Amino acid sequence: MAHAQIDSNIKIRPIVSITEPPMYKVIYINDEHTSLDFVVRSLEIHFKYSAETAENIATGIHEAGSAVVAVLPYEIAEQKGIEVTIDARSEGFPLQVKIEPES
Repeated sequence: MAHAQIDSNIKIRPIVSITEPPMYKVIYINDEHTSLDFVVRSLEIHFKYSAETAENIATGIHEAGSAVVAVLPYEIAEQKGIEVTIDARSEGFPLQVKIEPES
């Protein structure tokens, strides 16, 4: 009786469906009390913008009333929003940061 040989080199490849995480907009809301300097600094520190880019974004927030400052995966967007809010409150500023799904 012949024994069937088992090929132990068979590779099993799982079928994995990888989807990109949903992206969320981080939005700064303009107010009459948060200083332009604080907004610029927060953009440089938390979002790594250059001074010139941060100033342009801050000016846009002031002129338009709000602006999307970054689009990030949810967990990162949420964390950045929390960090900026904590920094703002620690300096006495009421800056509001919203997180919204990117459409």
